[in-house]
Amino acid sequence: MSSTESPSAVLAAVPVPPSGPRAGQGEAVREVKLPGLTLNVRSRPAGGPDGLAPAMFVHGLGGSSTNWSALMSRLDDRLACEALDLPGFGYSPPPDDGNYSFAGHARAVVRLLEAGGRGPVHLFGNSLGGAVATKVAAARPDLVRTLTLISPALPELPPQRSALPTGLLGVPGIPALLIRATKDWAPERRTRELLALCYGEPDRVGEDAFTEHASEYERRVELPYFWDALSRSARGVLDAYTLGGQHSLWRQAERVLAPTLLVYGGRDKLVSFRMAARAGRTFRDSRLLALPNSGHVAMMEHPDLVARAVRELLDETDGSRK
Repeated sequence: MSSTESPSAVLAAVPVPPSGPRAGQGEAVREVKLPGLTLNVRSRPAGGPDGLAPAMFVHGLGGSSTNWSALMSRLDDRLACEALDLPGFGYSPPPDDGNYSFAGHARAVVRLLEAGGRGPVHLFGNSLGGAVATKVAAARPDLVRTLTLISPALPELPPQRSALPTGLLGVPGIPALLIRATKDWAPERRTRELLALCYGEPDRVGEDAFTEHASEYERRVELPYFWDALSRSARGVLDAYTLGGQHSLWRQAERVLAPTLLVYGGRDKLVSFRMAARAGRTFRDSRLLALPNSGHVAMMEHPDLVARAVRELLDETDGSRK
């Protein structure tokens, strides 16, 4: 997990051209080039006040930095927020080494933090990003002030049945079958299926937001590396179930020293709400936000409630003040 990269290793950090990702109001988007790795990074507040404590946000499987826009907009008076597109997702191209494992994604986060000299940060992770953030916090406590995990993809046995199709994406041959089975689906149908899987109350997604989701889904599914990045990252989730000893994600969670906020949704179809109890026992310094009506992406579905809990964590730890 350690890296020899220094701030001087950043080859370029330039604004993304107009054909690239759209920055929301109050956001800025840039491209950070590192040896063998290019990352799209979304920040908020754009050109905001100095002195805010840094925060880094890591999305889940198939997600992107935009998954955090709603939450970042509610925290930008306390935190200097940055959200990355993991390699192969959003607007970040695949890594040169093709490594989509948890360890590979965690190294990308660490390299970005070290290159920017931003640590220690308030680190956030959702789903796969929650597992990645756990690895970072366990291996590099010097880089993490607090940890906020929203439905983290920590191994769950047995997994709930509604999560099995997503897990099968990591099985060789399955993505090809899925591509053939869904090749005639319109973007709107793909989007409805995705929202039904990830949201506790998908009908509450507004028409404008739905249109944006569908447009982005259509763009990404046409990328030549889309299915490869998705399936290899899903395989990393499956591999995590077989890791034992010190490499187990639950063992690594035990080593996390940072104050931790755990957020679980009662209607989550991918990470069972029952895992909240185990996570609460495992992380040394944890507190729980339970959202009965939320699904897998509480920061998108209930950003006000999540932001309030984050503010309480910041107040409790005084972590946002230097």
